[in-house]
Amino acid sequence: MENDRRHDRQMVYEIEVEGVIDAEWSDWLGGLEITPQGGGNTLLVGPLRDEAALHGLLNKIRDLGLPLVSLARKDPQW
Repeated sequence: MENDRRHDRQMVYEIEVEGVIDAEWSDWLGGLEITPQGGGNTLLVGPLRDEAALHGLLNKIRDLGLPLVSLARKDPQW
């Protein structure tokens, strides 16, 4: 039963990209929190409704020409 409920929850993702993204892009990037990192990277953190939303977000990051540094799924209690 717990496994079924896990699939109903949005998963939280932490995505780091090379390059700087202004916080004004948050809505276009699914409402994720945008945090500049040292060295010119940007961290995107927040919940996504499903893997299709994750793939859509990754496509947007690709379209911006920003290399992906890391991607991690986090505890949904974020």
